[in-house]
Amino acid sequence: MTKTPVQLQQQARRQRTTHRVKSLIGFLIFFVVFVAVWQLATTGYDDGGLAPTPRASWHRLVEVLSTAFVYNPPNDVGMVFHLLASLQRVLIGFILAAVVAIPLGILLGTNRVINDALDPIIQVLRPVSPLAWLPVGLALLRDSEATAIFVIFMASLWIILINTVDGVRRVNPLYLDLARTLEATTTKRTFKIILPASLSGIVTGLRTALSTAWLVIVAAEMIVGNRGMGTFVWNEWNAMNINSIIVAILVIGAVGFILDRSIAQLHRLIPHH
Repeated sequence: MTKTPVQLQQQARRQRTTHRVKSLIGFLIFFVVFVAVWQLATTGYDDGGLAPTPRASWHRLVEVLSTAFVYNPPNDVGMVFHLLASLQRVLIGFILAAVVAIPLGILLGTNRVINDALDPIIQVLRPVSPLAWLPVGLALLRDSEATAIFVIFMASLWIILINTVDGVRRVNPLYLDLARTLEATTTKRTFKIILPASLSGIVTGLRTALSTAWLVIVAAEMIVGNRGMGTFVWNEWNAMNINSIIVAILVIGAVGFILDRSIAQLHRLIPHH
Protein backbone atom coordinates (compact mmCIF):
# COMPACT_ATOMS: atom_id res chain seq x y z
CA MET A 1 0.00 0.00 0.00
CA THR A 2 1.39 3.38 -1.03
CA LYS A 3 1.85 5.82 1.83
CA THR A 4 0.46 9.33 1.64
CA PRO A 5 2.80 12.36 1.82
CA VAL A 6 1.59 13.04 5.37
CA GLN A 7 2.44 9.48 6.43
CA LEU A 8 5.87 9.76 4.81
CA GLN A 9 6.52 13.00 6.70
CA GLN A 10 5.45 11.41 9.97
CA GLN A 11 7.70 8.41 9.31
CA ALA A 12 10.67 10.67 8.52
CA ARG A 13 10.01 12.66 11.70
CA ARG A 14 9.93 9.47 13.79
CA GLN A 15 13.19 8.30 12.21
CA ARG A 16 14.90 11.60 12.99
CA THR A 17 13.67 11.48 16.59
CA THR A 18 14.88 7.89 16.99
CA HIS A 19 18.25 8.82 15.53
CA ARG A 20 18.65 11.74 17.93
CA VAL A 21 17.73 9.63 20.96
CA LYS A 22 20.20 6.91 19.96
CA SER A 23 22.91 9.52 19.36
CA LEU A 24 22.29 11.08 22.78
CA ILE A 25 22.42 7.70 24.52
CA GLY A 26 25.61 6.83 22.65
CA PHE A 27 27.18 10.15 23.65
CA LEU A 28 26.31 9.62 27.32
CA ILE A 29 27.77 6.11 27.28
CA PHE A 30 31.03 7.27 25.68
CA PHE A 31 31.24 10.22 28.07
CA VAL A 32 30.85 7.99 31.14
CA VAL A 33 33.46 5.57 29.81
CA PHE A 34 35.85 8.44 29.05
CA VAL A 35 35.52 9.90 32.57
CA ALA A 36 35.96 6.42 34.11
CA VAL A 37 39.16 5.80 32.11
CA TRP A 38 40.37 9.29 32.99
CA GLN A 39 39.76 8.61 36.67
CA LEU A 40 41.59 5.27 36.54
CA ALA A 41 44.52 6.80 34.66
CA THR A 42 45.03 9.54 37.30
CA THR A 43 44.34 7.50 40.44
CA GLY A 44 47.26 6.77 42.74
CA TYR A 45 49.50 9.65 41.72
CA ASP A 46 51.31 10.99 44.77
CA ASP A 47 52.22 14.32 43.23
CA GLY A 48 50.55 16.83 45.49
CA GLY A 49 47.52 17.19 43.26
CA LEU A 50 49.43 17.77 40.00
CA ALA A 51 47.60 15.01 38.10
CA PRO A 52 44.40 16.45 36.56
CA THR A 53 41.68 14.21 37.96
CA PRO A 54 38.05 14.61 36.80
CA ARG A 55 36.96 15.89 40.21
CA ALA A 56 39.78 18.43 40.52
CA SER A 57 39.23 19.60 36.94
CA TRP A 58 35.51 20.04 37.59
CA HIS A 59 36.19 22.16 40.68
CA ARG A 60 38.66 24.25 38.70
CA LEU A 61 36.11 24.67 35.91
CA VAL A 62 33.62 26.08 38.43
CA GLU A 63 36.28 28.45 39.77
CA VAL A 64 37.27 29.65 36.30
CA LEU A 65 33.65 30.24 35.30
CA SER A 66 32.91 32.11 38.51
CA THR A 67 35.78 34.54 37.79
CA ALA A 68 35.36 34.58 34.01
CA PHE A 69 34.36 38.27 33.90
CA VAL A 70 36.95 39.57 36.36
CA TYR A 71 39.01 42.32 34.76
CA ASN A 72 41.89 43.75 36.80
CA PRO A 73 44.74 43.99 34.30
CA PRO A 74 47.49 43.18 33.78
CA ASN A 75 47.53 39.97 35.84
CA ASP A 76 43.98 39.34 37.07
CA VAL A 77 41.97 38.83 33.87
CA GLY A 78 39.06 36.38 33.54
CA MET A 79 38.90 33.72 30.85
CA VAL A 80 36.19 35.53 28.90
CA PHE A 81 38.63 38.31 28.02
CA HIS A 82 41.30 35.80 26.98
CA LEU A 83 38.69 34.10 24.81
CA LEU A 84 37.54 37.37 23.24
CA ALA A 85 41.13 38.34 22.43
CA SER A 86 41.72 35.03 20.64
CA LEU A 87 38.44 35.25 18.75
CA GLN A 88 39.20 38.79 17.64
CA ARG A 89 42.58 37.81 16.21
CA VAL A 90 41.15 34.73 14.49
CA LEU A 91 38.21 36.54 12.91
CA ILE A 92 40.31 39.46 11.65
CA GLY A 93 42.94 37.21 10.10
CA PHE A 94 40.32 34.83 8.74
CA ILE A 95 38.22 37.58 7.13
CA LEU A 96 41.30 39.21 5.57
CA ALA A 97 42.34 35.83 4.14
CA ALA A 98 38.85 35.25 2.70
CA VAL A 99 38.80 38.73 1.12
CA VAL A 100 42.09 37.96 -0.64
CA ALA A 101 41.70 34.23 -1.36
CA ILE A 102 38.17 34.08 -2.80
CA PRO A 103 38.64 36.65 -5.61
CA LEU A 104 42.12 35.28 -6.34
CA GLY A 105 40.76 31.73 -6.39
CA ILE A 106 38.03 32.71 -8.87
CA LEU A 107 40.67 34.36 -11.07
CA LEU A 108 42.97 31.33 -10.97
CA GLY A 109 40.08 28.97 -11.56
CA THR A 110 38.98 30.79 -14.70
CA ASN A 111 42.33 31.85 -16.15
CA ARG A 112 44.74 29.02 -16.94
CA VAL A 113 47.64 31.33 -17.85
CA ILE A 114 47.63 33.17 -14.52
CA ASN A 115 47.04 29.91 -12.66
CA ASP A 116 50.05 28.22 -14.30
CA ALA A 117 52.18 31.29 -13.58
CA LEU A 118 51.30 31.43 -9.86
CA ASP A 119 50.90 27.71 -9.16
CA PRO A 120 54.62 27.04 -8.45
CA ILE A 121 54.69 29.84 -5.87
CA ILE A 122 51.48 28.59 -4.24
CA GLN A 123 52.70 25.00 -4.10
CA VAL A 124 55.98 26.06 -2.47
CA LEU A 125 54.36 28.28 0.18
CA ARG A 126 51.26 26.20 0.89
CA PRO A 127 52.94 23.36 2.87
CA VAL A 128 54.82 25.77 5.15
CA SER A 129 53.61 25.64 8.75
CA PRO A 130 51.78 28.85 9.70
CA LEU A 131 53.96 29.14 12.80
CA ALA A 132 57.04 29.36 10.55
CA TRP A 133 55.71 32.77 9.48
CA LEU A 134 55.70 34.00 13.07
CA PRO A 135 59.34 35.24 13.21
CA VAL A 136 58.89 36.76 9.75
CA GLY A 137 55.84 38.64 10.99
CA LEU A 138 57.66 39.87 14.08
CA ALA A 139 60.59 41.07 11.96
CA LEU A 140 58.39 42.89 9.46
CA LEU A 141 55.53 44.18 11.60
CA ARG A 142 57.34 44.76 14.92
CA ASP A 143 54.06 44.23 16.74
CA SER A 144 52.88 41.07 18.51
CA GLU A 145 49.16 41.72 17.88
CA ALA A 146 49.63 42.33 14.16
CA THR A 147 51.93 39.29 13.96
CA ALA A 148 49.30 37.01 15.50
CA ILE A 149 46.76 38.22 12.91
CA PHE A 150 49.34 37.75 10.15
CA VAL A 151 49.91 34.14 11.22
CA ILE A 152 46.15 33.47 11.13
CA PHE A 153 46.00 35.11 7.70
CA MET A 154 48.69 32.76 6.38
CA ALA A 155 47.07 29.76 8.04
CA SER A 156 43.72 30.48 6.35
CA LEU A 157 44.83 31.86 2.99
CA TRP A 158 45.96 28.71 1.20
CA ILE A 159 43.07 26.56 2.41
CA ILE A 160 40.44 29.00 1.17
CA LEU A 161 42.36 29.63 -2.07
CA ILE A 162 42.78 25.96 -3.02
CA ASN A 163 39.14 25.11 -2.24
CA THR A 164 37.91 28.13 -4.20
CA VAL A 165 39.99 27.19 -7.25
CA ASP A 166 38.73 23.61 -7.04
CA GLY A 167 35.12 24.80 -6.67
CA VAL A 168 35.41 27.09 -9.72
CA ARG A 169 36.87 24.29 -11.84
CA ARG A 170 33.92 22.07 -10.97
CA VAL A 171 31.44 24.51 -12.50
CA ASN A 172 29.58 22.86 -15.37
CA PRO A 173 31.21 24.13 -18.62
CA LEU A 174 27.78 24.20 -20.27
CA TYR A 175 26.79 27.08 -17.99
CA LEU A 176 29.83 29.09 -19.05
CA ASP A 177 29.29 28.27 -22.73
CA LEU A 178 25.69 29.46 -22.43
CA ALA A 179 26.87 32.70 -20.80
CA ARG A 180 29.31 33.32 -23.64
CA THR A 181 26.59 32.63 -26.18
CA LEU A 182 24.42 35.24 -24.50
CA GLU A 183 27.44 37.58 -24.45
CA ALA A 184 27.26 38.02 -20.70
CA THR A 185 29.89 40.31 -19.21
CA THR A 186 32.68 38.96 -17.00
CA THR A 187 31.03 40.47 -13.95
CA LYS A 188 27.69 38.80 -14.70
CA ARG A 189 29.37 35.45 -15.39
CA THR A 190 31.21 35.69 -12.08
CA PHE A 191 28.26 36.68 -9.87
CA LYS A 192 25.46 34.87 -11.70
CA ILE A 193 27.16 31.60 -12.61
CA ILE A 194 30.64 30.98 -11.24
CA LEU A 195 30.19 32.19 -7.66
CA PRO A 196 26.83 30.45 -6.98
CA ALA A 197 27.99 27.21 -8.62
CA SER A 198 31.29 27.12 -6.71
CA LEU A 199 29.81 28.23 -3.38
CA SER A 200 29.84 24.74 -1.90
CA GLY A 201 33.60 24.42 -2.41
CA ILE A 202 34.19 27.91 -1.04
CA VAL A 203 32.20 27.18 2.11
CA THR A 204 34.16 23.96 2.61
CA GLY A 205 37.36 25.98 2.39
CA LEU A 206 36.06 28.57 4.84
CA ARG A 207 35.03 25.88 7.31
CA THR A 208 38.40 24.12 7.18
CA ALA A 209 40.32 27.39 7.31
CA LEU A 210 38.46 28.65 10.37
CA SER A 211 39.10 25.39 12.24
CA THR A 212 42.78 25.56 11.33
CA ALA A 213 42.99 29.21 12.37
CA TRP A 214 41.54 28.38 15.77
CA LEU A 215 44.15 25.64 16.19
CA VAL A 216 47.02 27.92 15.20
CA ILE A 217 46.10 30.93 17.33
CA VAL A 218 46.57 29.02 20.58
CA ALA A 219 50.14 28.08 19.64
CA ALA A 220 50.90 31.57 18.32
CA GLU A 221 49.63 33.25 21.49
CA MET A 222 51.98 31.18 23.62
CA ILE A 223 54.79 33.11 21.94
CA VAL A 224 53.46 36.55 21.01
CA GLY A 225 50.12 37.04 22.76
CA ASN A 226 49.86 39.23 25.85
CA ARG A 227 46.30 37.97 26.23
CA GLY A 228 44.39 35.06 24.74
CA MET A 229 43.72 31.37 25.27
CA GLY A 230 47.27 30.45 24.31
CA THR A 231 48.64 32.94 26.83
CA PHE A 232 46.27 31.59 29.47
CA VAL A 233 47.48 28.02 28.88
CA TRP A 234 51.13 29.08 28.97
CA ASN A 235 50.73 31.05 32.19
CA GLU A 236 48.90 28.19 33.87
CA TRP A 237 51.63 25.79 32.80
CA ASN A 238 54.30 28.05 34.29
CA ALA A 239 52.27 28.04 37.52
CA MET A 240 51.87 24.23 37.24
CA ASN A 241 48.07 24.53 37.32
CA ILE A 242 47.37 21.48 35.17
CA ASN A 243 43.68 21.46 36.05
CA SER A 244 43.38 24.96 34.58
CA ILE A 245 44.94 23.69 31.37
CA ILE A 246 42.33 20.93 31.18
CA VAL A 247 39.62 23.55 31.59
CA ALA A 248 41.20 25.66 28.84
CA ILE A 249 41.33 22.63 26.55
CA LEU A 250 37.61 22.03 27.08
CA VAL A 251 36.79 25.69 26.40
CA ILE A 252 38.98 25.80 23.29
CA GLY A 253 37.37 22.63 21.99
CA ALA A 254 33.83 23.86 22.68
CA VAL A 255 34.44 27.21 20.95
CA GLY A 256 36.06 25.45 18.00
CA PHE A 257 32.98 23.25 17.70
CA ILE A 258 30.69 26.30 17.72
CA LEU A 259 32.80 28.08 15.08
CA ASP A 260 32.76 25.02 12.85
CA ARG A 261 29.00 24.61 13.16
CA SER A 262 28.46 28.29 12.44
CA ILE A 263 30.27 28.08 9.11
CA ALA A 264 28.61 24.74 8.36
CA GLN A 265 25.22 26.45 8.53
CA LEU A 266 26.15 28.31 5.34
CA HIS A 267 25.56 25.05 3.48
CA ARG A 268 21.87 25.45 4.24
CA LEU A 269 21.87 28.64 2.19
CA ILE A 270 23.39 26.92 -0.85
CA PRO A 271 20.74 25.95 -3.43
CA HIS A 272 20.86 22.29 -4.42
CA HIS A 273 20.25 21.57 -8.07
